[in-house]
Amino acid sequence: MDSEGQRVSSNPSAMLATLLCKRAKLHEDLRIIEKQVYDMETSYLQDPSQCGNVLKGFEGFLSSSKNTTLLKRSRKFQPEDRLFSLSSVTSPAAEEVARDGGVSANGPGKPRKGRVPKDAKRRQSSEADFDYEEDPDLM
Repeated sequence: MDSEGQRVSSNPSAMLATLLCKRAKLHEDLRIIEKQVYDMETSYLQDPSQCGNVLKGFEGFLSSSKNTTLLKRSRKFQPEDRLFSLSSVTSPAAEEVARDGGVSANGPGKPRKGRVPKDAKRRQSSEADFDYEEDPDLM
């Protein structure tokens, strides 16, 4: 008495076809979820009614009652502000960054203060490189 699982496992081509269908379904589910995260993240980062966010801080919260003009303008953000979307290499944000070279669809926004390119931060090490071939302890 063969069950359905035993028949599929005895036929490698049928098992491969089943696994490929499952894989395609999982890829589609992942694409849908990543799109939802991307859309929600966009609305969160552009929300003009908020006085701050998790990435930028909430310093504007205390001064929001005095200055309501800030609430009416749309927020600009950098592509690297998409913390959640960029956590997946297959998300729309990661594809956008790869395609556009780091320029977001809503413009480059205001450059961050104190940002220094990675190459400028690097310092040459003052220590000499060790030659491990001459180290007697490693032989």
